Amino acid sequence: MRVIKTKIYEGRNIYSHKKCIRMDIDLEGYCEIPSKEIEDFNFNLVNMIPELRTHRCGIDEDEGFIKRLKEGTYLAHICEHIIISIQNKIGIEVSYGKSREIKDDLYYIIFEYKYANTAVETSKLAADIINALINKEIINYDGRIELLKEFLNEECIGPTTEAICNAAKRRDIPVIKLGESDFYQLGYGKQGRIIESAIGYQTSCISVDMASDKLLTKELLKLQNLPVAKGAKVYNVINLLNEGEYIGYPLVLKPQFGNQGKGIILNISNEKELISAYEALKGKFKDLIIEKYHRGNDYRICVVDYKVTAGSLRNPPYIIGDGKSTIFELINILNENPLRGYGHEKPLTRVQIDIELIECLRDMNYNEKSIIKKDEKILLRRNANLSTGGNAIDCTDIICDENKDICIRAAKTLGLDICGIDICAEDISKPIYNGGIIMEVNAAPGLRMHLYPSKGKERDVGDDIVNMLYKGNPKNIPVISVTGTNGKTTTTRVISHTLAKMGYIIGMTSTSGIYINEKCIDKGDDSGSESAKSVLLNRDVDIAVLETARGGIIKKGLAYDLADVAVITNITEDHLGIDGINTMEELCFAKSLVGEAVKPNGYVVINAEDKWSKSIIERISANKIYFSKNKENKLIKQNIDEGKIAIYIENNWITVNNKGKIFKVSEINNIPITLGGKLIFNIENILAVCGALVGMEVDYCMIKRGVESFLLNSEKNLGRFNCYSVNGVNVILDYGHNIEGYKAVLSSIKSMHSGKIHGVVGIPGDRSDEVSIEIGNICSQFLDSIIIKEDKDKRGRKIGEISKLIQSGIKSSYNKIQSKIILDEKEAFRKAMDEAKVGDTIVVFYEEIEPLIEIIKNDYLKVIETDDKLISSL
Repeated sequence: MRVIKTKIYEGRNIYSHKKCIRMDIDLEGYCEIPSKEIEDFNFNLVNMIPELRTHRCGIDEDEGFIKRLKEGTYLAHICEHIIISIQNKIGIEVSYGKSREIKDDLYYIIFEYKYANTAVETSKLAADIINALINKEIINYDGRIELLKEFLNEECIGPTTEAICNAAKRRDIPVIKLGESDFYQLGYGKQGRIIESAIGYQTSCISVDMASDKLLTKELLKLQNLPVAKGAKVYNVINLLNEGEYIGYPLVLKPQFGNQGKGIILNISNEKELISAYEALKGKFKDLIIEKYHRGNDYRICVVDYKVTAGSLRNPPYIIGDGKSTIFELINILNENPLRGYGHEKPLTRVQIDIELIECLRDMNYNEKSIIKKDEKILLRRNANLSTGGNAIDCTDIICDENKDICIRAAKTLGLDICGIDICAEDISKPIYNGGIIMEVNAAPGLRMHLYPSKGKERDVGDDIVNMLYKGNPKNIPVISVTGTNGKTTTTRVISHTLAKMGYIIGMTSTSGIYINEKCIDKGDDSGSESAKSVLLNRDVDIAVLETARGGIIKKGLAYDLADVAVITNITEDHLGIDGINTMEELCFAKSLVGEAVKPNGYVVINAEDKWSKSIIERISANKIYFSKNKENKLIKQNIDEGKIAIYIENNWITVNNKGKIFKVSEINNIPITLGGKLIFNIENILAVCGALVGMEVDYCMIKRGVESFLLNSEKNLGRFNCYSVNGVNVILDYGHNIEGYKAVLSSIKSMHSGKIHGVVGIPGDRSDEVSIEIGNICSQFLDSIIIKEDKDKRGRKIGEISKLIQSGIKSSYNKIQSKIILDEKEAFRKAMDEAKVGDTIVVFYEEIEPLIEIIKNDYLKVIETDDKLISSL
């Protein structure tokens, strides 16, 4: 088995609504050989990975996968199960996978993941296991598992971040990981809130820096008459001893800047111990402070939005002797607790035998080989941090009001809206002014102790933080996603235009670029995942309107989680034979993802006249809004009868039947981009626009205002039936690039024709031979003369190949239309202009519109850009 490539899908995709990876493999001659026919394969596989016995497989019964192995199953299917099983083994909860044949020995495997890098390494191990079993080679399975755990430890989300993200998701706030960093954005656009662990997007950087300076923190708290330990900075040994004598023993020596209890030496009782501690720390930490040691319990109080939300009593890790086991053995037994893991992966952390632990034992005259008396309790650390193996007991409900007030004052002193206050006191239920102190204030407090206390009530501090970030009203910006074959750019533009007129800042992606507040921030085909993400991460955006094209869906899936409204303008033959999409059924399956990924209370707007759009209706679970030019359409009548929403034309008016109430939106003649009803395809686009806006609960007068003010010109709808009068010749520039697009544009021009129609035609090189020939045939039916050009980007074709195919379609038609080939688009256009006479019409199906507009404006006199005025000129 050879891994060819892997592709990571971060969001919903054509294979799954879960995050998944596609791995393409070459079975190298084993595509028809079941594992039962490979000597000892099944036995050795299950012996190596006994967890496979728990897989129920497709037959959904105990040991279902084992039954498959015995019956005879194939390597791609086995690899899928190995990948899932190994991820489970190292603590990742995933379950989805499938394998499918591409051709002969080529297969692809789809498997769910949580951490991409770890999952990819897991897939490599799975392939290596299969190869080792086939070739009877030894593989260091246990060693590879340990390496995977290291990958996971580096990549996994911490419990604090996860708690906040999970709290957001429960409120239907989506989460985006920002690159490979530890930063996450909750929500989209203007509702985006960036977090880094428990640091919120409004937390002051200055406050965080102040809290990281333990000496400054102590001084600021003292100025507010809050109880802190007497202390000072250490500069040298003489200063150390002088300050120690002044403060008085016992003492604490610790880094001025530090975290997780690292480098803290407690309960120093004399000069000898103080000098020893100083020598141990001065080489590791640049700045040290000395302070009075206070005896008492170690409490962590969590403050969110200047309210006490949780409290924990922290205990150092300890062991209890049994009279026969060594300390080393007892620590191993302690670490076998399934709640203990590495780093922050589990509620508790494994206890590591390090220098600090050894020194702690040495102070008690023990070492790791010592045998402890039965029932004797031995503390393994001087501090109680969870990161070094401590545990926590919830004490939230017993914190007295005076102590809550102290914690809130401390948080306000540093300006920290989220923080953890470390308190040393005998009893947190009593005011700490009598002997207790604030030890530290932590700007990025770990929440693990509150989320998973060893004893007591769990506290969902993540939810408290989300509430604070959203001021008690967690919500996201609306997302509108538009897909289809033709009309989606115009539909996207008119929706955005209307919402912008209502005062919203719109983030729009389209095949012509990315627009924020009607300003273009990028030109090009921006209808994919990365472009959508630029809008979703833009902090100015009130509403995201995303053109979501087929290519982006297939290559990377959806950038967003769930849309509020999805629009499917139509689904017609286009791009078949590309990216593994070879049939209309497969194309419909891909585009249906947009309709499936909608909130349960959202809407999917569907073309009730389009055959293939109707074929995916059963895949859609959200509310459906149908649109049609014909009120008698079956689906329109069905929605009306069921008290749902339907949009249609009645007496030349765009009409909405919304749950039994009739609303007349606009007369077609008043909608500029329909050219008085001549452009049928734009009437359909306006119906789709109305559906989306009704789904967004936009007032009907605002819908009317939007559709009646959107003009058919290069400023509002660049490249979509833009009309110019050039020296008496009508010029139309359009991006039609498929069969249905050509039919729609040419039939509309034909219906308005008063002179000859000249065509400058061409299509992208990735269209099939059959489509190219059919385009030629269509052109011969509508045009009086034809110039065939080619795109600069040949998309894998040879120069002249596409143009000759189109010309063959023209010649095969019963209409013997004159045609010539001029490959350069600009030269072809100039030739058409030279041949056209006053009253004639030229239509250009362009690749690049800007150069053509430059020719029109710079090379000719009497240029007028028209829209609805075109009707009177023809």
